[in-house]
Amino acid sequence: MTPQELQALGERVLEAQPFSRFLGARLDRFVEGEAQLSLALKPEFLQQHGRPHGGVLSYLADNALTFAGGSLYGDGLTLEFKINYVKAAKGDTLVARARVESAGRQAAVCRCDLFAVADDGAETLCAVAQGTIMAPAA
Repeated sequence: MTPQELQALGERVLEAQPFSRFLGARLDRFVEGEAQLSLALKPEFLQQHGRPHGGVLSYLADNALTFAGGSLYGDGLTLEFKINYVKAAKGDTLVARARVESAGRQAAVCRCDLFAVADDGAETLCAVAQGTIMAPAA
C-alpha cells in the first residue's frame, strides 16, 4: 500500500468512529508503524483546574497507539495500555505521536508521546503512553 493509500485508509477509519468525529480528532500522519492524531481543545474538554481532562489525553493516546499498531495489520484493537501524565497540559491543541516499538504476527507494542501545543507552536510533553495492539481476529 502506498503512503497515500494508507493515509486515506486511516482517514476512513477515523471517520467511521462516531466518538472521534464527536471530539473533532484529526489524523495528521499515518504511515507504516507510525501515527499522529491531534485534537483542538474545547472548554468542554477541561477539568476544574482549566486543564484538559485526563480522559481526553487517554482517548488520544489509545487511538494513536491503535492506529500505529493497526498500520501493520490493516486494522487494530487495543489489548491494553497505560498512561503516565508527566506535566499539566496547557495549550490550544493536543498532539499524540505513536510508533511501533516491536511487532509480531499478531500483536505490536507501541509508544505514544502526547504534547500540548501553544498558539505559538511551542510543544510541551504532557503524557507518555504504551500499549499492546493486536490484529483483529480473522
